[in-house]
Amino acid sequence: MSYVSTAGEFTRDQRYIATRITADGRDGYPVEPGRYRLIVSRACPWANRAIIVRRLLGLEDVLSMGVAGPTHDERSWTFDLDPDQRDPVLGIERLQEAFRKRFPEYDKGITVPAMVDVPTGQVVTNDFAQITLDLSSEWREFHRPGAPELYPADKREEIDKVNKFVFADVNNGVYRAGFAGSQDAYEKAYHRLFDRLDKLSELLAGQRYLAGDTITEADVRLFTTLARFDPVYHGHFKCNRSKLTEMPVLWAYARDLFQTPGFGDTIDFTHIKRHYYEVHRDINPSGIVPLGPDLSGWLTEHGREKLGGRPFGDGTPPPPPKDAEVVPPGHGATIQPELL
Repeated sequence: MSYVSTAGEFTRDQRYIATRITADGRDGYPVEPGRYRLIVSRACPWANRAIIVRRLLGLEDVLSMGVAGPTHDERSWTFDLDPDQRDPVLGIERLQEAFRKRFPEYDKGITVPAMVDVPTGQVVTNDFAQITLDLSSEWREFHRPGAPELYPADKREEIDKVNKFVFADVNNGVYRAGFAGSQDAYEKAYHRLFDRLDKLSELLAGQRYLAGDTITEADVRLFTTLARFDPVYHGHFKCNRSKLTEMPVLWAYARDLFQTPGFGDTIDFTHIKRHYYEVHRDINPSGIVPLGPDLSGWLTEHGREKLGGRPFGDGTPPPPPKDAEVVPPGHGATIQPELL
């Protein structure tokens, strides 16, 4: 439901369902174990954030997760990864069904992540930015022992400020370049993106994480874009001044996070590439999915420990992902034999 203006500028439709799932249930949807299902696609950077936050906070046993396939048509994401092509909990073939069950005339984007109320089968919200913040703040009663503070009260103003410009210039910036409808709009988006990446490099040269010495919501939001940069955005979206691997500080920062439990083990590079190259036929008419790039570098030494910091603060790393939620073999980064 996003569009390109007459000036060729890409504009994201941000009319999301603003209903929230809260501890006090003020919107009619109280936090309850087992009541909701988080619907994601591993291909989508916005959904990937929710996958990471859910895992870091240890909410797997109270909030189930349904994984849609990496591609979709104009109607919506489908559950083609499941044996009978239906989500095993909701019993639906398309995410669209949950949206239309609550809003029969729904005319906005059918997007992931989405929270669905299992008893009614109705979507609750697809407000991706608020979903992860609420997992940190409203679902606290059900966090695992040792869950990190991803959105600590004393840093929220700083985190919100970082999130605002990272969204505008980087998370959404790659799309503004990729879907630009004119040379001028593309060049403006391109320069805005790389100017911000240069500023982020300056910041991260002196501190391990975006808001200090521990991982926060801000790092989750930047990471999912960086993970897709070389496989997709550099070529497919024409963000080609530099590869991530050619930006030393950001590359080391991204590797540091990738090698942190809960981050890299959620990344499915196969789904990521299939989604962008197969779905975006307007900018890749053939639908051919490139074989590269070499992903082995993600597991090489990053050296960020010298900056100090405690990734999880006073908390602890999450346990390994549940068997049913492990990224399929060959879909993530692998170490080349000569690196062993």
